[in-house]
Amino acid sequence: MTINFDKYTNGLVPAIIQDSETKNVLMLGYMNDEAVLKTQELKQVTFFSRSKQRLWTKGEESGNVLELVSIKVDCDQDALLIQAKPKGPTCHKGSDTCWNEKNVQNFGFLSELETIISERKEISEVAPEQRGKDAKSYVVSLFDEGINNLPSNNSIPPNQRDLERVEQGDKIPANPDAVDVDKEFKFSEKTLRVHPACKNPTFDLTLEADPH
Repeated sequence: MTINFDKYTNGLVPAIIQDSETKNVLMLGYMNDEAVLKTQELKQVTFFSRSKQRLWTKGEESGNVLELVSIKVDCDQDALLIQAKPKGPTCHKGSDTCWNEKNVQNFGFLSELETIISERKEISEVAPEQRGKDAKSYVVSLFDEGINNLPSNNSIPPNQRDLERVEQGDKIPANPDAVDVDKEFKFSEKTLRVHPACKNPTFDLTLEADPH
C-alpha cells in the first residue's frame, strides 16, 4: 500500500474511520507514516494529533478504542478509509459518532418501516382519546385488534387481491379495476397485515400499485 504523505505540506493525510459492521462513518482524523505504522502494530487506530503534536491512539485515556479491521488508500493515494470496531462511543462528547448520530445499521426503507411500526405499537398502548392524529392508523388498529382478529381476505381491496394472484402466476383478465403489473409499486402502511401463525406480531408486506 502506497500513501502519498508528501502531497500535503504537513505530511498528514485524512483518515476516514468507518464502523466495519454498520458501515457508518464514525470520525475523521489525520495520519502520518508513523501513525499508520503504529495503527498496524497495535491493531488500534492511531492518529497524529495536531493539537498535541504527537501520536495519539484513539481511546488511550477513555478506553474507547477503535480496533483495526482494514486500511484502504484512495485512488489518488492521499486519503485513507479505515474500517474498525469501536469499543464504546467514538466522540469525546460521548456520542456514537462525531456527528452526534446513533451508530446503528440502516437498511433504508425497511429501517424506516420498522421505526414506524414501533411507533404505532407505542401509540396502540395509549388510550384512544390521547392518540391524536394517529388514532385512525391502520397499523394501530391491527395492534388494537390483536393477531386473532384479523381482516379476512374478502376485505382486501380487489386490486390487491389481483396483484397477489399475479405474483402467484395467475393470469388476470383485463378490466378497468385490474392491476397493471407494468406500473411501479410501492409499500404502503395499509398493506401491512399481522401474520396469524406468529406468537409475536410480525408483518407481511404486499405491493400496492402506485397511482401516479
